[in-house]
Amino acid sequence: MLIRPTLQLLRPANLVTAVADILAGMCIVSFHWNGFSYLYLIGASVSLYAGGVVFNDYFDRKIDAKERSERPIPSGNVSKEFAFLLGTTLLMIGVAFAFLYSCTSFFVSLLICFFVLLYNYYAKHHIVFGPLVMGFCRGLNLVFGMTSVSEIPELSFYLSILPIVYIAAITLVSQNEVLGGGKSKLRIALFLFGGVFFVQIFLSFRNGNLLTTLPFVLFHISLLFPPLLKSIQEPSPEQIRKTVKMGVLALIVLNVSFAASFGNLVVAILILALLPISLGIAKGFAVT
Repeated sequence: MLIRPTLQLLRPANLVTAVADILAGMCIVSFHWNGFSYLYLIGASVSLYAGGVVFNDYFDRKIDAKERSERPIPSGNVSKEFAFLLGTTLLMIGVAFAFLYSCTSFFVSLLICFFVLLYNYYAKHHIVFGPLVMGFCRGLNLVFGMTSVSEIPELSFYLSILPIVYIAAITLVSQNEVLGGGKSKLRIALFLFGGVFFVQIFLSFRNGNLLTTLPFVLFHISLLFPPLLKSIQEPSPEQIRKTVKMGVLALIVLNVSFAASFGNLVVAILILALLPISLGIAKGFAVT
């Protein structure tokens, strides 16, 4: 049956993090939680993310045949034609949902599609360009949540730099998840993560919400830094994959801190509730 191989292609644990991006973006722009039209944005974000990870496996199918033969396409459980059709359909559904919400959301969804395809087809094989493009995909997803309002405050756009840097760091780490090694990349990632956490603490202080945000930032550090530091000491493929896995899923906590920084503790807790769901799904399906 195609059900489990298809779910493996979609990486369901990762899809939960896309929901967190949208909710955080909505908190940043002080969205008024009236009605349920914002569900279009959530559906669009999940669909775009799902399409992106499917195309990741589609374009990597020849490399995976040598290095990750257990993945759905090289294992023969899913055909490359089916993967291409599925990825295309999901991206189109994402763009359609965005169009139903607003023209601004539609435009951002097109940008996300562009960077997703650019990363999967070309950029991922470049040491610097790959992490940067992947970071743009995630930063745009936060902006996607900000399009929940008709006019986005100019300063809000700059906050998308944090997920860009965060995901760029994870992507940098992931470049060695097959062969291991790359201690210098791991140290650079550690520095980048530290910068993101420092800015979030400063942001919460500036907004007068330090006491409610700091525990979430410290919790995020406690999740991410132990496996990362262990990878620096022992840069084996298995350990690096554990670090990448935690980095991707713990992105949820980055979004929790965004919500708390802007005074929306209720939504922050709601986003945090997504973490055990994502971690639970990750026990049955690969994250990387």
